[in-house]
Amino acid sequence: MRENALGRRAAVTEAMLGRRTDQQQPREHASPGRAWLELGVVGLGALMVSLSQSLLVPVLPILPQRLNTSSGNVEWLLTSTLLVGAVAVPVFGRLGDMFGKRLMLMVALTALAAGSLLDAVTSNVPLLIAGRAVQGASLAAIPLGISLLSSVLPPQRVRGAIALVSAMLGVGGALGLPLAGLVGEHADFHVLFWITAVAGAASLAATPLAVREAPSRSGGRVDIPGAVLLSTGLVALLLPLAQGESWGWGSLRTVGLLVLALVLLVVFVVVERRVVAALVDISAMSRRPIMLTNLASLLFGFALFASLIGTSSFVEAPRAAGYGFGSSIVVGGLCLLPSGLLMLALAPVAARLIGLWGAHRTLALGALIVAAGWLMRVVATGSVWEVVIGSTIIGGGTGIGYAAMPTLINRNTPVSEIAAANGLNSLSRSLGSSLASAVGGSILAASTVTLGGFALPSLAAYRVLFAVCGAAGVAAAVAALFIPPGEPDR
Repeated sequence: MRENALGRRAAVTEAMLGRRTDQQQPREHASPGRAWLELGVVGLGALMVSLSQSLLVPVLPILPQRLNTSSGNVEWLLTSTLLVGAVAVPVFGRLGDMFGKRLMLMVALTALAAGSLLDAVTSNVPLLIAGRAVQGASLAAIPLGISLLSSVLPPQRVRGAIALVSAMLGVGGALGLPLAGLVGEHADFHVLFWITAVAGAASLAATPLAVREAPSRSGGRVDIPGAVLLSTGLVALLLPLAQGESWGWGSLRTVGLLVLALVLLVVFVVVERRVVAALVDISAMSRRPIMLTNLASLLFGFALFASLIGTSSFVEAPRAAGYGFGSSIVVGGLCLLPSGLLMLALAPVAARLIGLWGAHRTLALGALIVAAGWLMRVVATGSVWEVVIGSTIIGGGTGIGYAAMPTLINRNTPVSEIAAANGLNSLSRSLGSSLASAVGGSILAASTVTLGGFALPSLAAYRVLFAVCGAAGVAAAVAALFIPPGEPDR
């Protein structure tokens, strides 16, 4: 057993050291213009994927009436995307390592364009849910794009490219909310799907023309048992997190699925340790740098999603609630726009900080900035500009942290598993978002005020949520500082 472990560790080290030599040749022949073109195409795909995840949130309240259905059915437009995305991200990542990162990126973009097109041409609720489920597979495009750029760009451009693509996660959300609010108030909601369908198709068409395939592919057979166990376990975990508030957190369905998820994921770990070509290399993923980076990612995902649900709804609440400003849906979405733009502006700064301080310290800095932004949200609630500044600080810190995470993952992962590792890191952020939705919803529902027969969260409930998010930021900083420095980030 010990000899096998030592042999596996030696193989991982050799593969990590070989990453530069394996990829040196294609990187040397990449011109600056070609590098910018590849970054632009991959970045557009990441932006559209991120945009598609936030577009429906502002218009959800109006969809039951327009579709002549229940609010519970409408919620499945979000839940179906979440469940399929959770399965697709790690599976597509592993397939990208095996058969080509660009190939699987194109599959993910195809899912975005096809799912969007289906939703753009129908008002049938089951078909809309099916289209959103297909869109969920496109979530794998972001970690695949990061992994692909890490493999094909010149070394001096990789940090900046990773930071920019990571920033698209926030930019898409920041653009999606006001855009959806504007469309929801003045046009048919199908316009939102036409936007992502056309842009997704354009990104798909440009990818094989402008972006090279990564030079290293491991090949091999797909780990079907591992994929089934992981997929089933994730669905059993995320479904009660998404539906727990309506089902009841103590209901048999909720508790039963959570227990089932725990059992399935434990079995998955046991099985994967015994498989030669595993879907997830448990030994590599359990190394301290990877574990702590994924923990920090989960906490960042929690903080960012809570900012989305705790900003627009906060400013849109009536002043009689004791904190709101009676803003429109569009204004509520615009309050998040500076946050996304700052994430984009700080991408080159984050790349520079990673080179100067190391990725682990940069990640800790981003987490502390997030905590500071949430502290401001706790104490400053009297005007819209205070809310905007607090949310913008949170976005800036999140952008810095998101830029550092892939660098840490790439540095501590063998080249043959880099897409799978980035997929699991992205999955950690998604799990954090799901936890934020569940925990945040419970906190806001625990203390309410009643206005005109409607229950709204109280100011005290929002402050508790903001404080929890601030604590999550501090915890992420602590986790980051315990990540071993490793080799310098040059």
